[in-house]
Order: sequence, then C-alpha cells, then structure tokens
Amino acid sequence: MKFDKPAGTNPIDRMAVVGRPTPRIDGPLKVSGKAPYAYEQQDVPGKPAYGYILGSAVAKGTISAIDTTRAERAPGVLSVVTHRNAGKLGKGRMNTAHLLAGPKVEHYHQAVAVVVAETFEQARAAASLINVDYARESGAFDLAAARAGAKDATGSDAPTSVGDFAGAFASAGVQLDQTYTTPDQSHAMMEPHATIAAWEGDSLTIWTSNQMINWGVKELAATLQMPPEKVRLISPYIGGGFGGKLFLRTDAVMAALAARAVKRPVKVALQRPLIPNNTTHRPATIQRIRIGCGSDGRITAIGHESWSGDLEGGGPEAATQQTKLLYAGANRMTALRLAVLDLPEGNAMRAPGEAPGLMALEVAMDEMAEKLGMDPVAFRVVNDTQVDPEDPSRPFSQRNLVRCLEEGARRFGWNRRKAPGQGREGRWLVGMGVAAAFRNNINGKSGARVRLDRAGGVTVETDMTDIGTGTYTIIAQTAAEMLGVPLAKVTVKLGDSAFPASAGSGGQWGANSSTSGVYAACVKLRDMVVGKLGFGPGDAQFEGGQVRVGNRVADIADAAKGGELVAEDTMEYGDLAKTFQQSTFGAHFVEAAVDRYTGETRIRRMLAVCAAGRILNPISARSQVIGAMTMGVGGALMEELAVDKRFGFFVNHDLAGYEVPVHMDIPHQDVVFLDEADDKVSPMKAKGVGELGLCGVGAAVANAVYNATGIRVREYPLTLDKYLDRLDEVA
Repeated sequence: MKFDKPAGTNPIDRMAVVGRPTPRIDGPLKVSGKAPYAYEQQDVPGKPAYGYILGSAVAKGTISAIDTTRAERAPGVLSVVTHRNAGKLGKGRMNTAHLLAGPKVEHYHQAVAVVVAETFEQARAAASLINVDYARESGAFDLAAARAGAKDATGSDAPTSVGDFAGAFASAGVQLDQTYTTPDQSHAMMEPHATIAAWEGDSLTIWTSNQMINWGVKELAATLQMPPEKVRLISPYIGGGFGGKLFLRTDAVMAALAARAVKRPVKVALQRPLIPNNTTHRPATIQRIRIGCGSDGRITAIGHESWSGDLEGGGPEAATQQTKLLYAGANRMTALRLAVLDLPEGNAMRAPGEAPGLMALEVAMDEMAEKLGMDPVAFRVVNDTQVDPEDPSRPFSQRNLVRCLEEGARRFGWNRRKAPGQGREGRWLVGMGVAAAFRNNINGKSGARVRLDRAGGVTVETDMTDIGTGTYTIIAQTAAEMLGVPLAKVTVKLGDSAFPASAGSGGQWGANSSTSGVYAACVKLRDMVVGKLGFGPGDAQFEGGQVRVGNRVADIADAAKGGELVAEDTMEYGDLAKTFQQSTFGAHFVEAAVDRYTGETRIRRMLAVCAAGRILNPISARSQVIGAMTMGVGGALMEELAVDKRFGFFVNHDLAGYEVPVHMDIPHQDVVFLDEADDKVSPMKAKGVGELGLCGVGAAVANAVYNATGIRVREYPLTLDKYLDRLDEVA
C-alpha cells in the first residue's frame, strides 16, 4: 500500500480501541521476570558457552603483538578469537569503526579478543591472561582544541543560508551572540548490549538486543561477509536502547565469531565499562547562536553554528536541525562543522540533534526575550510561523506550537513567575523556566503479516521491536480496531527477521510507521474476509467480531473455516512530506529551586504539553514522555562523560560514576496531549512523542535555574561548581 494523499475517513477513526488508555499487554511478563531478554533466551540449540571481550588499552595505535597462550591453557577455556584467527571481516555501512581491532586500533576499548569458556567466570579470568603489546599513537581527544580544524558537514547536513543573515544581524536593533556547550553523554540503558549466537551449518541465528532488526541483519551479514538470507536476528524484548542499539555492535559480531570457533552457542554481554567506550555515545557540541530582532520582538536574523567531533568517516551531531524550522525570520544561517577526534564512535542518542540543539537555542531565546524586555512565552509566540521558514511555499501539515505554549502557561501558573533572582522561599531560590519542544516526523517503510484463524483469533507478525515503549500494545490495538475483534483475541509477535521488515524503533518514527504497516496488512485481510464470506460490494463494517455489508452479517471466524487466512503488505510513502513540512511540537515548563547556601538544585514541578498527531495509547505515550523528561533533567543537571584528554577515553564509564536521575531527583510530572489528528502523515494520523518529550527539557531546566538565581550558565551540565561562587553571600 502506498500513502501518497491525505488520509480520508478510515476504520481507525472509529477509535473504539486505538486511542484508548490501554495497559501494556507485555507488562505482566516484564514485572514477573517472564519476558526473556537477549542474554536470557532458553530456546537455544545446545548448551551455550560464555564469551568475555577484552577491550583495547589504547585509543589509537597498532597491536604489535598479542599472546593468548596462557589464556588458551586456562581452566574451561574453549577458544580465544582475535584478528589473527577471526577470518576476513568487513564493516557495516552504519559502523564508523571496525567492530574488531587488529592490527589497527581506532578507539579505546575497541574489542581486541573474545575468550570463550564453559563459564563466565572462567572466560573473565582467562581474558586477564592475554598479553597485548601496543604501538600507541598520539590522537585528538579535545573538541575545543580541534574546533579550528573542523570542516563543514556535507550532504543533508551541509550549511544552509536564506536571505542575508550577516547584513540583517549587523543592522538588527537588538542582538544576541552567545556560545553554549554540551558534553559527551552515554545512553546508560539498564540492559547491556548482549547476544547469544548459534550456527547451524552456514546459517547463523542470533538473539540480541537491537532496535532495528532489518538493519542488523544486513550489517551483520556485511561484517561476516555472508549472504543476509543466512542470518536470522531475534530481539523480542529490549531493556532500553535510546539509540545505542540502533546499529550492529561488537557483542553480536564477537558472539558470532566465538560460536563459529567452538561450534556451539555462545553468550556475550558487554561489560558495563566497555559500553560507553565501545558502543556509540552522544558527542559533545560547541554551539554559537546569533539572533537579531527589531524592537517589536520579531526575529530578523537567526544563525546557529555547531561543532562536534567523531572518528574519521563519521558524522556530526545535527544540533542545528530544529533551528531551520522552529521560528520565523527572513534571514537565516545554519552550519554543522565536524572535527576528527579519536574518541569512541559518536551517533544517535535520546533524540539526536534536536536534544542538544534545543539545549542551546531555547536558552538563547530566553536571553533574547530578556534583552527585549518581553515575556519568554510571548516572544516565542510572536515568532511563530505556519510555513517552513527556509521555504515558505511549504506549509506545516499541522503546527500547534502556540497552543502548546499558551495552554502550558495557563496550566503551570506562568503568570506567577517572578523576575530573575526574586523568588524566595526560606533558603531556596525558586524560578520557572520554559522551552519549546520540536522533533520532525519521520515515516519509514514498514511491513506486517496478519493471520486469522478458525476461532477468530488474529496474529500479527512484524520484525518491529519493543524497546519498552508499548509497541506490542499499540500494534494489537491497531489490528483489533481494523478487524473489529476484542483486544484479547489479538496476538502480537515482534522482533524476528523471519517476519516482514518494519521501520524499527528509533527516531520517534516507530509507532506511526509500524502501525501503518499493520493497517496496510489488515486492509488486505479485510478484503480477503469479505471475499471468503461471499459478500458483495459495499462498505464492510468490522465490529464486535462480526462483518456487516449492507444487510448481511457473519462472524469474522466464518471466513477462516476452510483454513487460516494470511495477508501481508507494506506501507510505503509518496511525496506528501515534500509538499508539507511534518513536525511535532510541544512546550516544557519547569519549576526549580536552588539552595542559596549550597547551590544544590532541586526540580519541583514539570509539565509537558505535546502536539503530536493522534495519540495511539495515552498510557504508553505518557510513559514515554515522562521518561524523556527525566532524561532531560539528567542532561541538564548531571550527565557528562568525563574525557581523559591525554589517553582518549571516558573515565566515568560505569553506572557508579556516570550520574543519571533517580526517583528522588524527579518530582510529579504532568503531560498534556492536544487533541489532533494529522491526515498528511499516515492513515493512522499519528506522529510520535518519545523524543518530543525530551527535546527542550534541558533548556527549560536551565532557564528555571537562571530565573531562580539570576545567574546564567551556558555550559552543561549545570553543576553547582559553575555558579556557586556567584550566589549572593549569606551569613
């Protein structure tokens, strides 16, 4: 099926199941421990051995010698795999670095060897017996130092320019020119990257924690240089990914190599210290923002430049993307610049691009509002636009940013906000902050297979994944709505490359895309059911387990009396996204309190108002948003990978040293969804909410801290050492 014109009325609009607050159908399995994650799979042919990965001790250089003799002789050891005996390996299109070092080392903790033994403890002990000699090379590990040599990004990330930014900024009556920095950050998911691999002849099956099944199959096949049809990837439950499991990682490759070497299944889980340094992370940014306005508060010039770093061949953190679309202004400029750094690979993390980009842009908007003497909400409202500012011929499919801001301000009590540094409650300085939220809508080709059995049961199969976001439930809701059966009659099977390829989980595209694929397969199955029942032409109504065409009614199960009916289809997309700019919008409001004696910051209240198309399940959507808001607090106040700039690694590479918010850090969070349905994006008329819930939160926190203290900090995270000496002296 192809979606190439706005959706008319369709069965989803009935919203008897879709759109209803429905508890997650996988919830009981999760809380009871019955949901098997990658490392816990029991349906494995044979008793698995255990692999333990040894990571490189240098960030850049060459392995000059490696001696595995003592490790191979250790108790229980079955094999040690290194670049010397792994065979010829390729590299996936989406990997910047090779997933096995040797002889060249590209980053710290790059996999050097995997030891395979009968027990995990034996493998770990033997890994310590491997002796590796490195020829260390000097590397670049400091973004600020490498900034001058950074080059403009190319392709879709190339600099953009509209009008005369330089001239308009120079002549603007009110100007802002500030630089903001965000640090390197880790995904910090609870479940580590983990895989079980098993070979049967020349065919490989891996049970792994991966968000994108179809990508993973292709990338693993390319790395092992084997046909993709010989690889099966299974990932039914994922304990958090946040972008860190979008791409093939070394646990899958090393498990596959180890299993081939010992001719039995092998389990590999990355040790926690390896995850920040071996898998992807969010790169640090340096962002310069310039805004020029007239005295009426209207933006006449807006420019956003961002510098980030990655390994040779990598890409930039796309921190300027939202600035192209969020506010009006005739004269515009954005530029992404990439420095080559020898730190571990940088890539997508918790809303790539817009998350760190809005941490800078939305603070700059507050700073400009103050220069103008305008309320921050009013300043944003004045600069709203209903068309793409870089191409005014393209309207937004829907844009309710002003509604989000005004509704949020009303609910939050924004009119009670005091001037910076004036809110006092005993020893606490109290302030409110706001930021706009933005994330583009992205549709991805997505397929599904739907089965109807003799009892009227429906089974949906798709390789879509559930990363804790409620995918099982919204797919079941979609099938139940389309076929008019109770939710209890729907079984959903996910995360297996034997199923039709979906868009996968990530980028806020998963829910809308995967349910649209299910919609397409259900449309085909509806036609099959009507044909099997012998009903003539007419609008078929599927409801209450029955099918009605005109005056004729039959149970849906009757259509499968002669045998199971199976329909498969894929939703593809036309050019509507070129005609209409498709985006999601929101507003984040935060109240923060800062202890005037110690500088400790506490978040007191949070509110998100979201405009993201049709909300498929308010319960799981709210859960996604409050989780994202929590991540935003972490990014604002505590999360930072500390870089050892001498040796090129992240020092705080475990959950003891890398701080993330805990329950005591997070207050009650309110989430409001505006009632909307966007007919330009898909037949579901939905978009996405997961990353929208994060984008802007960091700036709202920063603006609240400023409003509380009167002290502006432009370097994230906002740790107390950056402003404690500027707080008023107290007796």
